[in-house]
Amino acid sequence: MNGGHGLATPFRIRHAAPDDRDHLVDIWWRSASATHRFLSAQQLEGLLPEVRALRLESLHTWVLCAPTEEAVGFLVMEGRSVEALFIAPEWLRRGGGTRLMRHARAITGPLTVEVNEQNSDAVEFYLAQGFEVVGRSPVDSGGRPYPLLYLEESLATAAVKRPPSP
Repeated sequence: MNGGHGLATPFRIRHAAPDDRDHLVDIWWRSASATHRFLSAQQLEGLLPEVRALRLESLHTWVLCAPTEEAVGFLVMEGRSVEALFIAPEWLRRGGGTRLMRHARAITGPLTVEVNEQNSDAVEFYLAQGFEVVGRSPVDSGGRPYPLLYLEESLATAAVKRPPSP
């Protein structure tokens, strides 16, 4: 993806650092506000303390950096599971999410993910990445009435999507 600039954006990926904490929460807030249209502003504000409590910078978090070294997105992993993937709204559809997914695949092989069914852009993204729906829950992990889809990649899909070995 090139975001209409003619060349792919040269992103860099690094581990999260303690200094990233506020910036990661800000990316989450702006991204969720732009993409989680099924949640009201009040509902998002209610989730903010939970996100802050996660201490994203202390988890297995990969940070997507723009050419300026500014953090513009992040991916949180737990084993093979993508626990979170958020891109700053101004950086959406420039290939950053795909780069983070390739990075995760290179580390673990086939991935799994849970995605809010109402987040149609995210569902479309993961399906385009080669994931298949393998299950559904009528509520999210907090018991709230936001259906989740459980998606997995097959070994064959992951092999095709995996970056070539150096």
